Amino acid sequence: MSTSADSPDPGKLEKQANAARAQVDHTQDALERRFSVKSRVADASAAIGAAATRARRQLSPPITTLIRLDHTHVLAAFRRFHSYLSPARKQSVVENACLALEMHAQLEQEIFYPALLAHGANTTELDESVSEHDEMRAEIAKLRALSPHDTEYDQAFLGLIRTALHHVANEETVLIPFAETALRDQLGELGWKMTARRIELLKPHASHALRTTAATFPVLTAITAISVLSALWLIVKGASGGPDRDRSRRAARSLEARSWDD
Repeated sequence: MSTSADSPDPGKLEKQANAARAQVDHTQDALERRFSVKSRVADASAAIGAAATRARRQLSPPITTLIRLDHTHVLAAFRRFHSYLSPARKQSVVENACLALEMHAQLEQEIFYPALLAHGANTTELDESVSEHDEMRAEIAKLRALSPHDTEYDQAFLGLIRTALHHVANEETVLIPFAETALRDQLGELGWKMTARRIELLKPHASHALRTTAATFPVLTAITAISVLSALWLIVKGASGGPDRDRSRRAARSLEARSWDD
C-alpha cells in the first residue's frame, strides 16, 4: 500500500488515461470501425434473432461477430476508466475489462484459433496472438495483486490497454478477415460452440460480471447487457426443443428492440 508521500500527481495520471483513450479512438479509426457500442450490439442482436429461427447448428451469430462484440465491450470499458474515479468504481471498471479479456482469450484459444490453424492460417500470426494473450494474463495477475489505492494501479491498467489495443488491431485486420473467407461455411457452427462454451465459463462468475458491468456502464447499458446474457442463455437452452425453444426465440427477438448506449 502506498503512502500519501508516494501518491502520483492526479493531473498527470489523468493525462495518461486521456492518452490511452485517444489510442482507443485511434485504433477504431485505423480499423474503419468507428461504430458505437449501440450499433454493434444492435447488429449482434439482429444476428441472434435471425439465428434463433434456424436449426441448432445455426443458433448463434457467426463467431467473427461474437469476437468483434467482445472487442467492442473491452474498448468501451477502457474508455470508462479515469484516474479520478473512486477506488471502488475504478476497480469495477478494471475487473470488468479483465474478466472479459480472460474469457475472450480462452474462447479464442479453445475454438477460434484451432479452426484457423486447421484451414491454413499463418502460424506466426497465431503464435503472436497467443503470446499477447499470455502477456495480458500476466498484466491482469499483476493488477489483481494491487489495490486501486496503489500508485502502480493506474499504470498497470494503462499497460493492459496498450497490449489489448495491439491485439484487437491484429485480429480485426488479419485473423477475422481470413476467417470470413477460409471458414465462411463454419462461422455459424463455431459461433454456436463459442456461445455455449461462454455460458459454461461465465457461470462461476455471473454475479461478479453483472455487478462490475452495472458499475462500469450507465444503468440502461447494464440492463441491456444483462438482457443479452439472459437471452443467450435461453437460446442455448432452447436448442434442445420444447417450451424453452419458444422462449429462446422470443428472447432473441426482444434484443432487436434494445440498444447499448456508449
